[in-house]
Amino acid sequence: MTDLLQEREATPASYPATPSGLSTPAAALDVEMIWERIEAYTRTRYTARELVWTVEGGEGENWTPPLSPVVSHSTEKWESGAWVSTSLPDGPLGLCLPSDGVFKVTAQVGAGDPPKAVSEAFRRLAEYMADDTDRAGVSSYSVNMGGAIQESYQRSAAHAARALQNSGAADLLRPYRRQK
Repeated sequence: MTDLLQEREATPASYPATPSGLSTPAAALDVEMIWERIEAYTRTRYTARELVWTVEGGEGENWTPPLSPVVSHSTEKWESGAWVSTSLPDGPLGLCLPSDGVFKVTAQVGAGDPPKAVSEAFRRLAEYMADDTDRAGVSSYSVNMGGAIQESYQRSAAHAARALQNSGAADLLRPYRRQK
C-alpha cells in the first residue's frame, strides 16, 4: 500500500478571474480567501503552482496524485541519506513505483478555466460571506425600539466555518471533492 507522507502546496501567483454578477459587498471580499476555501475542499486546481508530495510504497504499487491536473513532474528517491533523481512510469492507476522506498514527487499542478459549477460555487460562497457584514461574528442580537419595532437575530457559532455547506457551494463542488 502506498502512503502519502507529506504534501506541500505552494500559493499560486494568481487565482482564476472573479466570476461576474457579484453584489457590491461580495465583490469587495478578498478573492484569494474565497479561492483558498474552495481549493481546500476540491482536488482540481485552475492556476499553476508547485506541489511536492512525499510518498512511500513498494515495488510495482501505483500512486495517484490527490490533486489535478498534473501538468509535469519530476521524481527523486531517498537512498543512503540523500535524494537521487529517478522516474516513475505511468501505471494503470497513476504512477508506478519502480522499487520499494520513499519518493519525492515535485509537480506543476493547475490549468484551465473553472467550470460553470465552480464559478457558481464561488458566487454563492462570496454572497453568503458578504451577507450581514455589520453583524459578522455575532451569534445573536436583539433590538427593541420602544416596543413598536423589534428585531432579533440568531446565527450558529459555526456560521463562517460552515459557509461552504450553508451557502450551497459544497453541493456544486461535490464532483470536484477532495478525497482524504
